[in-house]
Amino acid sequence: MSIYLIRHGKTEANEKHLYCGSTDLPLSEKGRAELRAMGYHITPKRFVTSGMKRTDETLRILFGNVPFYVDSRFREVDFGSFEMKSYDQLKEKAAYQAWLTGDNERNVPPGGESGAQMTRRVLEAFREIPDGTALVTHGGVIAAIMAHLFPAEGKHRYQWQPPNGHGYEISGGTYQPIP
Repeated sequence: MSIYLIRHGKTEANEKHLYCGSTDLPLSEKGRAELRAMGYHITPKRFVTSGMKRTDETLRILFGNVPFYVDSRFREVDFGSFEMKSYDQLKEKAAYQAWLTGDNERNVPPGGESGAQMTRRVLEAFREIPDGTALVTHGGVIAAIMAHLFPAEGKHRYQWQPPNGHGYEISGGTYQPIP
């Protein structure tokens, strides 16, 4: 059996390079079109999303009107006061510079959560995912899971983040990109 980790399609925030974790955005028109053009040839037994508009919409486009479960522990990291802002909008702010420097995994954006906090909640939920599940979630969530499962690869979390609409099939201690 396999577990499938699928990143949601593009949103306006992805297209504008904005920090977007807790903001509940739908897919953009471009994101919908890209998903419709993808050739997914997997047959999961069950489906789980983070419950956010962009993950639920991605699931429906890729797999149709299938029943699914929502587990909010699979939501993206909360960027707090940096939500829906770009690097250019934030680069002069002391709080942003403090967040970027040092231990980026442990630093907490004002009003948000750290990468380490997000990883803990995600891994707790991931332990409960049975084989045959497709998890439609977020790039940071997938990256945290992959970095945890495959530490010998030597990749940091951001190197594991797949493009929108893509992800990984995990099976028998190995993985391959999908679609």
